[in-house]
Amino acid sequence: MPTQVRAAVLAALLLSPAAAASPATELFQTVSTQLVQNYYGWSDLDRPALVERYRHTLDDACAAAGDTCSYDQGRAVLKTMLAELHDAHTSVKDAEAAERLREVQEDLTVPRSGARVVSLPQGLLVVSVMPGSPADQAGLRSFDLLTTVQGQPAGLNRAQDASAFVRLERAAQPFTVERRRAGAPDQTLSVGTAPLKARDEPVLSWLDRPEGRVALIQYPTFLSGDSAALFLKRLTEAQQGGAKGLVIDLRYNGGGRLDQCVSAVSAFGPTMYQARWTQGSMIYAALDGHPGSPPMVRGAAPEHALWNVHQNGPVTLLVGGNTASCAEVFGYFARKDGATLVGEATKGVMNSGVNFVPLPDRGVLSLTTLRAFDSAGQPLPDHLEPDVLAPTDISQLTTQGQDTTLQAALAQMEQPRAAAR
Repeated sequence: MPTQVRAAVLAALLLSPAAAASPATELFQTVSTQLVQNYYGWSDLDRPALVERYRHTLDDACAAAGDTCSYDQGRAVLKTMLAELHDAHTSVKDAEAAERLREVQEDLTVPRSGARVVSLPQGLLVVSVMPGSPADQAGLRSFDLLTTVQGQPAGLNRAQDASAFVRLERAAQPFTVERRRAGAPDQTLSVGTAPLKARDEPVLSWLDRPEGRVALIQYPTFLSGDSAALFLKRLTEAQQGGAKGLVIDLRYNGGGRLDQCVSAVSAFGPTMYQARWTQGSMIYAALDGHPGSPPMVRGAAPEHALWNVHQNGPVTLLVGGNTASCAEVFGYFARKDGATLVGEATKGVMNSGVNFVPLPDRGVLSLTTLRAFDSAGQPLPDHLEPDVLAPTDISQLTTQGQDTTLQAALAQMEQPRAAAR
């Protein structure tokens, strides 16, 4: 964007009669200034024109409230405005979401049950349970469905959604859930909390197959600074346990730190990711699960890997619409090293990265500030299409215990072996 145009837009924001007159306009001005000055995603929308149009929208929305127009009103207008970018990486998060992000990024210990849930129309789906945690001890397991929490209906657009579940955990008091599990009667459980790390860890489990045991690693996030190291630990345990194949579940991994996902995926082969922003570029390079210099990684043999699919066994990744950002990057490079992707198309924010900007309401702006390229300088695609289309059937998962995506992955892993016989 030409400097004179940017300056004119910023001046218009500062000189607007409504500017800084209310919490809503203060929030709008902060986000708009960042959007005009510092956005560097793939959207080619005229951002100054977008800001000007929504400034009038905000003025109309705040006309009755005047200088008491709330942050909530400003956030509502901003969400609509930012949606026009068609860039899911750029968004505003309220104070509660920002605090949870901070807890994970700073590796804080907080009251938790150890269960991680996502909101679905049918209820809260448990997508991971930390071994030894209060949730584990209470009897919760991955892919249990919580239909009520504290006696209230649970799930998407209900009183007890995923955010309310975390608020109950932070209150550090036991709470009740109604659990639905395939093959078992509905049961009411009391779930306690304990001081636990805010971030979720990769969890290793085993699947017994006719040709040998397959390791299943649920990989929930790349947000924490040790997420790559934790993955390498699980991978080593899988190798030591004699795994003949590897399944990595990324279906509910929303991404995180670039250095972590690049380091983690380099366990399957030398990895180089190029980030470009308005004032420069940087190459994230890694080998054997650890950061390395670009020359060292370029010089490594392509088959150099901690887990080589031709020697250690096939690797299959489970992906879906909640697989985003760094998890998509992980999938992209893992596939280059021989992994197979099974599931559904991913979210579509693989080709960019963000910075988090503090906001006046104690929330944060997630702002796209870099574009992503491979080692050859080619832009990364915005999303991943699976090699094997196998959507997760939530009804079969929660009523019959059949994970359609995992079943398809295991069937795919057997094909090379069957062909070899």
